[in-house]
Amino acid sequence: MAQRTFQMGYETAHGEIKEALKNTDEIEIIVTGRTSGRKTSRPVWFAVDGDTLCLLPVTGSDTEWFKNMLHNPTITLVANGITWTTKARPILDPAAVRGVVEKFRAKYGAANIRKYYSKLDVAVEVPLA
Repeated sequence: MAQRTFQMGYETAHGEIKEALKNTDEIEIIVTGRTSGRKTSRPVWFAVDGDTLCLLPVTGSDTEWFKNMLHNPTITLVANGITWTTKARPILDPAAVRGVVEKFRAKYGAANIRKYYSKLDVAVEVPLA
């Protein structure tokens, strides 16, 4: 599959990105290191809520990619050959974080969330539109 790259904000990109997300359970996130300035990537699970992509850091606020995103909120995401760069926003409100956790439990199963996620104190939202 050919690689397609988008900057968020284009309507055609929006549709292609949402379609790419429908066909996978895992995406790649690329962040800039807060001290090194180097790009690093890792696979992450996600949930979609309308026009928002939700991410849940595995070790919560202790997760390195989350700390990097706080320092530089511009992130790149890759799903099924579609790459897009956008701004991410932390979710710090406990009730909002619980909502994201529930979306992850519904998608991946409560047992998997218990198994892989050790701290559920923060989440991240990424606008898809």
